[in-house]
Amino acid sequence: MKLIEFTNKGIYCPQGNFYIDPWFPVDFAVITHAHADHARWGMKKYLCHHDTKPILKLRIAEDISVQSVGYGETINKNNVEITFFPAGHVIGSAQIKLEYKGFVVVVSGDYKLQDEGLSVPFHPVKCHEFVTESTFGLPIYHWDEVPIMNRKLQDWVSQNRENGKTSVLVGYSLGKAQRILKALESNDNILVHNSIAKLNSAFEESGIELPSYSVIDFTHKSEMQGATVIVPPALLDSNVIKKIPNAALAICSGWMQVRGSRRWRSADAGFAISDHADWDGLLQAVKETEAEKVYVTHGFTDVFSKYLNEIGIEAEAISTRFGGEEPDEVPTDSSENKN
Repeated sequence: MKLIEFTNKGIYCPQGNFYIDPWFPVDFAVITHAHADHARWGMKKYLCHHDTKPILKLRIAEDISVQSVGYGETINKNNVEITFFPAGHVIGSAQIKLEYKGFVVVVSGDYKLQDEGLSVPFHPVKCHEFVTESTFGLPIYHWDEVPIMNRKLQDWVSQNRENGKTSVLVGYSLGKAQRILKALESNDNILVHNSIAKLNSAFEESGIELPSYSVIDFTHKSEMQGATVIVPPALLDSNVIKKIPNAALAICSGWMQVRGSRRWRSADAGFAISDHADWDGLLQAVKETEAEKVYVTHGFTDVFSKYLNEIGIEAEAISTRFGGEEPDEVPTDSSENKN
C-alpha cells in the first residue's frame, strides 16, 4: 500500500487528501512543529499539537485557521487516522502516525532522543514505514549528555565573568535559546533578544517554567557589561554584536561538533548543542520503529540510507526542498524568518 507520496509540494497522503509540512499553499496541512521550514504561510487549514498552535499564530498570522490536538489523540481525515506522538525536537514537536486499513506510516519531522527537560521526550512508534531526517547522519556527530554540556556552558560563562567579559551565546530563537537559558538558570543578569523573549512566552503559556531574564536594550550598552547575552543567528555578523562591550562569542549548534566550523565563524567558542538526533540517536530511533521500509530525508541522506541498507534495514534516500543543512541549525542564516 502507498500511504504517502513525495511530491514537489511536500509529503502527500492521497487517501486522506492532506500534506505533512508542505512547502507551498495547500488546503490541509498537518504540521510536525513550528520551525518555518516545516510550518509555512498560506495553508487554508493547519493541524498541529496544542503547544505548536500559539507559535504558528505568532509567526504566521493570528487569524490563520488552526486545529490542535494533544499527544496520543487521533482524528480521522477521509478514513485515515492521524495521531500525534512526541518528537522531542522542540516544544510541541510531533511525529505524525498515519493509519489506513491497518497499514501504518510514521513521519517523524525533526526529532532528538536527548531529554533536555523542555520538550516532551521522543516516543518511538512501531510502523510499517518510517520517514526519518538525517541532518546529522554521520558517525562524527555524537552529542554530550545534557548535564555535561550544561556544565561546559556554565564553566565558559563563569570564566568570562572572571575575565571581565560579556558572554554572548548565539542560538536559534525557538528551542536552542530556551535550552541555553535553562542550562544557565543558576546565573543572574541574563539578557535575551526580543525575538527570543516572544517565543519564551509561548513556553510559559504551555506551563514550562523558564529562568528569569530581561530583554536586551541595545541603547544601554553598559548594562550588558559582564552579563550573559543570548541572541539569534540573524545577528551573528551584525554591528549590534560587534558593539557589545568586551564580548566573548559562542555559537551553539550541532555543527560545532566539527572544530573548523567555529574557526570559520571566528567565534571564541563553539558548543555542539542540537535539537536534532545525533548518529546514534538516528539509528536507535529507526531500529525502535521496526519499520519494514525507511525513507531518509533532510541531511546526509545518501550516507545514512546506505548504512541502513548495509545493516539489513531497507532504506531509500529522498530529495526534499530542504536538505543537507537544516536552516534552524545553521549559524550563518541572515534572516530570522528563514528558519
